[in-house]
Amino acid sequence: MPQKAAPGPRNLITDVAGLRVGNAEDLDVKTGVTVLLGDQPFTCGVHVMGGAPGTRETDLLAPDKTVEQVDALVLSGGSAFGLDAASGVADALRAQGRGFKVGDLLVPIVPGAILFDLINGGNKDWQDNPYKALGAQALGKAGDTFPLGSAGAGTGATTANFKGGLGSASVMLPSGHTVGALVAVNALGSATVGEGPHFWAAPFEQVGEFGGRGVAQDYPETHVPPTKLAAHANTTIGIIATDATLTQAQCTRLATAAHDGYARALFPAHTPMDGDLIFAASTGAKPLVDPISDTLYLGHAAATCMARAIARAVFHAETQEKDAQPTWAARHG
Repeated sequence: MPQKAAPGPRNLITDVAGLRVGNAEDLDVKTGVTVLLGDQPFTCGVHVMGGAPGTRETDLLAPDKTVEQVDALVLSGGSAFGLDAASGVADALRAQGRGFKVGDLLVPIVPGAILFDLINGGNKDWQDNPYKALGAQALGKAGDTFPLGSAGAGTGATTANFKGGLGSASVMLPSGHTVGALVAVNALGSATVGEGPHFWAAPFEQVGEFGGRGVAQDYPETHVPPTKLAAHANTTIGIIATDATLTQAQCTRLATAAHDGYARALFPAHTPMDGDLIFAASTGAKPLVDPISDTLYLGHAAATCMARAIARAVFHAETQEKDAQPTWAARHG
């Protein structure tokens, strides 16, 4: 690969042509939903490495299952309540005439994953589950650009020491393929080295995208707050996407490789109290030229891109009323 890979024009997952992202939030509840929508159904895989996942329709994404393509992916707050967000997305897609055709019926295929943000200072005393409506709202806002930080599924997210958030990043490879990452960071661990401003993902930063502070000079022992450890109030959920033509099995491998980005950007990651999960999406627009080397570099790009997206999520988080954690910007910005 003689040329250097570089971020796409937006440095968002939507640099993968044919994909759009929409966010919806409820600031009183301190929660939200993020939807990844394809202009056309896209091939999808998934890999789970956390010990406490919450998911919908992930079994059908295994390489041996019949349905290989999905209409949308949903990331949501709300723990088990948040799984209802995908129902709102599915209803809205059916109304748009989209879905897997079964006889005269259309059944939208909408896998989803949730994070736990129920004890983050927001008002959770709702009478009706808000997530179905939030899912439909997020779908309706899907576009090429979208905010990072305290938005969508990252609205009420926290990490060990700072607010979490929604992050995204992209990279354009010399092979002509694009890789993009989207992630809601609600980790038990920390995205920064100790309480300082330096991100674990610093070696992979592109053009100062999360502050340009460089790598830390001192690495203190990491401390996990009892509030995060005891309450199981965690989970980082993400999507890695590419325009490369991949099978469902290759998407599963791409999702697996992208988990290295979690381990490079969060300390610790993949704990028994996290439901860490990554979906992988392929629009199939650009065939592989060299299947061996192309898939190798796609996996490497997936990991580094995901690490950058995690740091950007924390970097862009904004202060709101009744926050359980300070923002990185309030402390170091």
